[in-house]
Amino acid sequence: MNYWHKIRGIAALIGIVLNTLILSPILYVFVLLRLIFRFEKAQVSLSKVLVFIAETWIAINNGIVALTSQINWTVSGMDRLDRDQWYLVTCNHQSWADILVLQRISNRRIPFLKFFLKQELIKVPILGLAWWGLDFPFMKRYTKEEVAKNPDLKGKDLETTRKACERFAYFPTSVMNFFEGTRFTKAKHDQQQSPYRYLLKPKAGGAAFTLGAMSGHLRNLLDVTIIYPPDAPRSLLAYLGGAMQNVEVVVTQRVVPAWASEGNYEADPAFRERFQQWIGELWEEKDALIASRLEQQ
Repeated sequence: MNYWHKIRGIAALIGIVLNTLILSPILYVFVLLRLIFRFEKAQVSLSKVLVFIAETWIAINNGIVALTSQINWTVSGMDRLDRDQWYLVTCNHQSWADILVLQRISNRRIPFLKFFLKQELIKVPILGLAWWGLDFPFMKRYTKEEVAKNPDLKGKDLETTRKACERFAYFPTSVMNFFEGTRFTKAKHDQQQSPYRYLLKPKAGGAAFTLGAMSGHLRNLLDVTIIYPPDAPRSLLAYLGGAMQNVEVVVTQRVVPAWASEGNYEADPAFRERFQQWIGELWEEKDALIASRLEQQ
């Protein structure tokens, strides 16, 4: 990545920060109203206003990035999408840029993307309150050691997250979950001894947790595959500054099997094996897709 790419990337970051600082006070006004007016009709109406503000923020960010990066995009599989449907979205994870790529292709094409966040992130300045107002579900996961010390905690994490997701039933929502759980690096790939060429092992338990917490609302899976140029840097600045000249995104629309949200991943070995097999098959297909696309480059 040359000096010019870095300058353009930094300029894009400054633009995104300024966009955030301008729109955040407007968003906070409606977050405050949500804290005051707690009845259901007001909550739903205010949530829709907050989503509109967030989608406007993303649209402006997309415009900023388009000016500084000038990427050639190849996007397929985005036909027949419906803003009145609920979606589970997953994607291979290679860079912090992945989230911006997902926001670029999905904004106002499907319901606003929401991520499961760790409970501690609600304390992040500016963003924590915005995430809360936008109904991002905050998770409190307990380790096996914590549950062993206090058996009453068993199942509490899922129940807490499920309650946080109850308001998703009011209007369509898209929930994002990186099945790999972390960004791909060669070191992580080798450490895992991943059976895939271009992917880390998927964490099926996280996917099962998400589907279980949503209580059957997620029936549509958008399986997104991002393919960056093989020799280009994959940092956020590289994406923002145009060091990536071409980006391909392949979206495969699938139906989530009904059984996938009805079992107990931790307590039912048969369900766990079936769920892992389903996710593994998706990942084999995704790995083969990436391999075929890279071979053509």
